Amino acid sequence: MSKCNYCAFFSRACRTPDWDAYCEKIISEITHWGRMLGQITVPTIFFGGGTPSLMPTAAFGRIINALGKNFHIDAECEITLESNPGTLDGARLAEFAAAGMNRLSVGIQSLDDAKLRFLGRRHDASDALRLLDCGMRRGIRTSADFIYGMPGDSADTVATLCRRINDLGLQHCSMYELTIEPDTPFGKMNLQMPDNNEMAEMYQAIEQTLRLPRYEVSNYAAPGHECRHNQNVWAGAPYIGIGPHAAGRVLIDGNWYEQIGDGALMSPLSRRDRAIERVLTGMRTMRGVNLSDDIRDIVDMDFIRAHPDLIRTDDKNIRATPKGILILDDLLINLVK
Repeated sequence: MSKCNYCAFFSRACRTPDWDAYCEKIISEITHWGRMLGQITVPTIFFGGGTPSLMPTAAFGRIINALGKNFHIDAECEITLESNPGTLDGARLAEFAAAGMNRLSVGIQSLDDAKLRFLGRRHDASDALRLLDCGMRRGIRTSADFIYGMPGDSADTVATLCRRINDLGLQHCSMYELTIEPDTPFGKMNLQMPDNNEMAEMYQAIEQTLRLPRYEVSNYAAPGHECRHNQNVWAGAPYIGIGPHAAGRVLIDGNWYEQIGDGALMSPLSRRDRAIERVLTGMRTMRGVNLSDDIRDIVDMDFIRAHPDLIRTDDKNIRATPKGILILDDLLINLVK
């Protein structure tokens, strides 16, 4: 296994993983949190990071069983598995579904084989289309991730990609701008990247061409097909990170904690820090942020009222306008006091 040229997330390339040892560590963490939090209800479970679709389905089943023993899994729980084309066939997909997976997120990134090679992906477009088709035919909620803003991309090439996505019949997809991180292979290359104006044109081309409505900066879905797990995170609900480098935000006895899996971190969050996090995540969504007392304490209401072209408010909620979304990073700097 290998990492892609743009990937800055934690993962380890490993030819012979010890899945039994991995499961034992994950189950040990689950048991710990069961003791800490009791039989809380779990509304969503998300297997992400690295390529979790590589794990044996028996290992996936063991983890789901451990979660069921330590927590109450909601009857309508959304259980997502991130995957890459080439790691799943119809038989394994059926086994994952039988073990509880009901949502599949596929890292396609491009439908152009030359761009896939540039990104360092191990699959081609036909592999990706086969996996999407397999998931949708089995009635699994199926989403796909795509990357735009590569060298040579333009509003026209992005619009062409969106028209191809429309033809796939997906009910959810994510459109991510290529970001160059310093400690990646791309970060060590002198790539000629599109400028900000070109990126804005590409972003608007997605809005104008993709048939799925945007519900978050990078996410699009038919009504009712949004990713519930991510929506909960963006809205400020608590969640537990389990496994190396998995991030969580845990609420215990009214106090918030920043948490990282594998026992790496459990640190209290101040009321202000937690409110800032809620603004940073909530303003990425089209529904915005509820103006609760802690949020009012840290946002600049004068700035909001002075910039109705960037932020809409009804004194109960705030949300970015389409113009505000285009400059969201700068907007947030001015929004938070």
